[in-house]
Amino acid sequence: MPRFMLTEELWSKLREILLQFSLYNKVGLCKTVEGILFRMRTGIPWRDLPEHFGEWNSIYKAFNHWSKKGIWKKLFNVLKTDSDLEWVFIDGSYVKAHQHSAGAAGGYDENIGKSRAGNTSKVHLAINAYGLPHVFTITGGHINDCTEAPALIKKVEGAQILIADKGYDSQTIRAEAEALEMSVIIPRRKNSIKGNKGLDWHLYKLRHLVENAFARLKQYRAVATRYDKLTRNYESIVSLACAFLWLPM
Repeated sequence: MPRFMLTEELWSKLREILLQFSLYNKVGLCKTVEGILFRMRTGIPWRDLPEHFGEWNSIYKAFNHWSKKGIWKKLFNVLKTDSDLEWVFIDGSYVKAHQHSAGAAGGYDENIGKSRAGNTSKVHLAINAYGLPHVFTITGGHINDCTEAPALIKKVEGAQILIADKGYDSQTIRAEAEALEMSVIIPRRKNSIKGNKGLDWHLYKLRHLVENAFARLKQYRAVATRYDKLTRNYESIVSLACAFLWLPM
């Protein structure tokens, strides 16, 4: 079965959730979703979608309309309902912004910024104890991890242990996590006078789970490279990718 095709089992589960959001169970609904998934996997322009899925413009309009309604975020939130927050790992990853993602109308900040890699966005991700995405934020590539971390941490309220690399060694971050009753496993920088006595290195070594999650998400080319002009639409693509990691669970 081609990778962009949904199995009957996955489509049955997905359709049941989508219908909860007042989407009409039209004959072509599955094809439309598969077309959106195909574009997410391949990163091709919408107008280059194979005719197999139907009119490209209809598929794009459906995606954009559902994005405005927050459907893809809702889908992700429904699927992650039973997320295990005993351990939460956080990290950030740059995403190259394609030249076609520039020039959104309206002059709003669409979270594309200058970094060493040129025009980039950044995905800040928190994963649960099973290595599955729990929440993410998107900023311009010029925003560093420490700056965005407090906002990300607030979205994982209820977590027991927060784990991150030494790039997150900040008293502000530690205080934010501890205020939410989280234990913190973050190595201190080399110049720290406090050192790392008592740090649970065995648990810290599991931090590769967040790297693995980014690797899985970036198998989708429309996640690995940002083609969408609007932050809202790129957030929808990342939400959909996160949802598809949860869907077989």
